[in-house]
Amino acid sequence: MKRERKKSGAGALMLALSLGVIAMPPAQADEVDNWQVEGANGVLQVYGALTESACRLEMTSARQDIWLGETGTARLRQVGDRGQPVAFELRLQDCLRTPGGQRDARTGALTWAPNQPAVTVSFGSTADSDNPQLVKAQGTSGLGLRLLDGRGRDVRLGSRGEPLLLTPGQDALSYSVTPERTAAPLMAGAYRATVDFRLSYD
Repeated sequence: MKRERKKSGAGALMLALSLGVIAMPPAQADEVDNWQVEGANGVLQVYGALTESACRLEMTSARQDIWLGETGTARLRQVGDRGQPVAFELRLQDCLRTPGGQRDARTGALTWAPNQPAVTVSFGSTADSDNPQLVKAQGTSGLGLRLLDGRGRDVRLGSRGEPLLLTPGQDALSYSVTPERTAAPLMAGAYRATVDFRLSYD
């Protein structure tokens, strides 16, 4: 009885191997055989680069809703009068201690550090027709929105700001937005604006 079991086990093994041979696609043999045939084969040369990212934007900073509150028309009687500024931040994370440097597009000055990445931020939006330094406020008249950086300097719409050096662990870029009176007739009402921004590390 023991011998018969061994035979049946060997038979089962032989059957499995035979099925494996029968199931092998005949095309595999052809692929090996025709490798040297001209016009039947080719080569792909693949290139790329692995770069080190300086930082990445926190998801909470990627889309923000900024409420400017209510500004009375009496506060905006003269062109250039401003309401209350509201601060906001662009927060970054995973900033690496790498050499960084960028040249200021406006002045040509080079900002460089051996262990801090450098970044420039550009803001884009529809400019006010009376004052192109301001963001157009949709839904009202006589009011635009001024963007300022953390040092109180104007953010020029559509162009890169001054290169900023980032310190790992202190990765917040500070800005503010302020309602400002323009030369158009002042009309009370709710307003809104959309501003896009882009960070560049090159």
